[in-house]
Amino acid sequence: MISFRGMPNRRDVLTLMAGASLLPMSGFLSRGANAADPIKVAAIYTVPVEQQWVSRIHKAAMAAKERGDIEYVFSEKVSNTDYERVMREYCEAGQQLIVGEAFAVEDAARAVAKDYADRAFLIGSSFKPDDAVPNFAVFDNYIQDASYLTGMIAGAMTKSGNIGMVGGYPIPEVNRLMNAFVAGVKETKPDAKFQVAFIGSWFDPPKAKETALAQIDAGADLLYAERFGVSDAAKEKGVLAVGNVIDTQADYPDTVVASALWHFEPTLDAAIANVKAGTFKADDYGRYSFMKEGGCSLAPLGTFEGKVPAEVMEKVKKREADIKSGAVTTVIDDNEPKSS
Repeated sequence: MISFRGMPNRRDVLTLMAGASLLPMSGFLSRGANAADPIKVAAIYTVPVEQQWVSRIHKAAMAAKERGDIEYVFSEKVSNTDYERVMREYCEAGQQLIVGEAFAVEDAARAVAKDYADRAFLIGSSFKPDDAVPNFAVFDNYIQDASYLTGMIAGAMTKSGNIGMVGGYPIPEVNRLMNAFVAGVKETKPDAKFQVAFIGSWFDPPKAKETALAQIDAGADLLYAERFGVSDAAKEKGVLAVGNVIDTQADYPDTVVASALWHFEPTLDAAIANVKAGTFKADDYGRYSFMKEGGCSLAPLGTFEGKVPAEVMEKVKKREADIKSGAVTTVIDDNEPKSS
């Protein structure tokens, strides 16, 4: 997840506009770009690029740059109050595709898009596309499929059945992953109990660690690490952790038993293709984060390979195959998870 998204009490998600209209027939978007030429992409991040959520976007952009599909520039640690200015500066500089997030600056970001109708905007948002802003597409990390699988593994690995969960804010982007994890745990450990806490920040490792340590003191022997700092607490106290968005197993080889990975490449690559074709429009790119689209996966178990009960891993692999085939759909539950 990205930082400074605002407080969790938000207005209802806008209804997805069916058949969103194409961009106005002016500027580079209507003509389409030469398929052989890289398009100019600028990304705006409110946190350092090493933060989990942002790191996945940055990784995908770097891969597209290395392929020669894009020219890529970015700004990190941009404050909410400065976000609109940076967006406008990139537009004025001739950047063709602007990537970023609008979680705390929704109205301002859409206003910028209206003012630059010949630019494409691929923006992280809890809201839906609106054909009143036909060049403004939205995305988010719908990785509930992989989160469910990590929950199944966690349920098999906890001994006490007491699991701690530390998140940033209780907003849909966090809630849906936590809830999918809980559902996965209950498949393999039906009587599991959960301690749920939110630290009120997207990047505060010391606070996340402190919160996790309190949960361990209260009996948790496995932690869901939605934030940086949680795995540090788990390592210090000799308990297990489950990662989110990125794979930190190499950094915590005796601690991180499983991780749900987000792959932003399908999302970005679809946007690049549409910009080049001149068909970019208001659309919801969230679907590209689904496992069947290649947008998420279960990370390799690494040092925990062979340590998870074989019968549980068979169930995990069966569930994974069913998700990829479309036979099973992971429930998307955006409600705030509660301790139990």
